[in-house]
Amino acid sequence: MRIGLDVGGTKIAALAIDNDGSIVARVRRTTGHGEKEVLTSIIGATEELLESASAPVGAIRHIGLGIPGLVDAQAGTVRHAVNLRIGEEPFEVRRLLSEHFGGAPVSVDNDLNVGALGAAALLGYENVDIAYLAIGTGLAAGIVLHGEPRTGANGAAGEIGHIPVDPMGERCPCGQRGCLETIASGTALTRKWPTTNSQPAPAALFREAQRGNAEAQKVKAEFIGGVVQAVQMTALSIDVDLVILGGGVSELGEPLLTAVQDELRARARESHLLATLNLADKVQLLPPGSAAAAVGAAILGREKTDTVPSLKDAQGPRAEGLGSKVSPLQNV
Repeated sequence: MRIGLDVGGTKIAALAIDNDGSIVARVRRTTGHGEKEVLTSIIGATEELLESASAPVGAIRHIGLGIPGLVDAQAGTVRHAVNLRIGEEPFEVRRLLSEHFGGAPVSVDNDLNVGALGAAALLGYENVDIAYLAIGTGLAAGIVLHGEPRTGANGAAGEIGHIPVDPMGERCPCGQRGCLETIASGTALTRKWPTTNSQPAPAALFREAQRGNAEAQKVKAEFIGGVVQAVQMTALSIDVDLVILGGGVSELGEPLLTAVQDELRARARESHLLATLNLADKVQLLPPGSAAAAVGAAILGREKTDTVPSLKDAQGPRAEGLGSKVSPLQNV
């Protein structure tokens, strides 16, 4: 089996793929914070996958890990994963994970890079330039250029969430002030629109805005403006063919995509440059439940002949066609 783990700031999404490209096990569990707790969470998710698939450790062909922060894929280390409380010293996660599982091969890359790899594979865009914009605990873009992830000289390519856009804004966990992530992320929405029930803050906010709540509409407009800034930054700096919206907040579905496209079109009416780029038509939504980052982690280091899951397989029981209209707001 090939195992893929997407380590987020609040949860780990993990899956196991067999030689036919079929997903044979899935796991979601809470992420610990700090090096020891993060490693414990990763090991626990992997062991749970093995148990679910009734497979021994020896069945592991490869473990792929997508994790936030500055990742040195060659060394298998990560630094400055602020949402996981991993600091500036290199955390040797590849070595530690491989040793725990009897020397199993392990690959490590930034979570956005593996998200982009997974999205490209699932949607059939392996030979075009794409950016995978993940809107979750934080905000960042994974970049794939003709099938290869672009990591940058220091592993920081795509870390647009930490570009300051408001010098008077809120303090970011990275130490700067007014980062884009403090405006356009799930954490920002939870802070600005807290909920008292189990409903996620993004869904609650969009629902209230849809009902005509003026304050909700204001918060939503600021958030959408931040997402659009992220799309523009990515498109203008890299000039990709497609920007795919993913991450936990993308579970909003069609209402998120429509709001982003509407704002992009409004800005294009005021700018000949933006009108020429036609960004609204270059933005797509990763269908909810696609598990792109976990799939991307699972196919790290794969051979060209290896089979990857289809979009339907990756979505499991929540599968929808790529062109379908998915709107969680219909059920809230």
